Amino acid sequence: MNKVIVIMLSIIVVIGAMITGMLIFNNNVEQDGSMSNIKVSEEEILDDCTDEYEELNSEQILQTDSNEEKISPNCAMILKSYYLECKHTIRKYSNIPDELINKTEKELQEIYSDWNIEKFANNEIILWKEFEGECGEHYVVRDKDGQVVIYQILENGEEEEVEKTDIATDYLTETDKINMQEGIKVYGKENLNQLIEDFE
Repeated sequence: MNKVIVIMLSIIVVIGAMITGMLIFNNNVEQDGSMSNIKVSEEEILDDCTDEYEELNSEQILQTDSNEEKISPNCAMILKSYYLECKHTIRKYSNIPDELINKTEKELQEIYSDWNIEKFANNEIILWKEFEGECGEHYVVRDKDGQVVIYQILENGEEEEVEKTDIATDYLTETDKINMQEGIKVYGKENLNQLIEDFE
């Protein structure tokens, strides 16, 4: 009889120990879960109102500015001048001046404040500007004493001799001779040079 009581008490103690152990285990799990929640809630959140956000944002802006396109030493520069009276555009091509190397578009605009930037790239810049009057590249080619002579047409309409060539009009075609007597009007130095080459 005593043995039965001892065995039953032993079983009760074991079961009680198991239940107690399970309760303690579950309680620890719940506490760990709540601690992880606390850790998540304590994470630092950066928004527009925090100083840290402003510092990070300013660093990003500085990085963007450092990547801004700049003028390279091999950049080509084109100045386009539009003349209101004759409605012609003169293009002047040149290498980039040393003082413009590594300048940004904003810095270029400050230097050439009276010009408009038509194109800005690290390898090519085009600036554009309007001018009053004529472009100064209006010419007329005439026969003078049997020679081909070039005159520039001034803004007042008068002609000014700029070059007497070595080309004799005797060797030109009849059509060219007739046109030369009336005067062949040419616009632009390139067209003028091409005409003279055709006569040679």
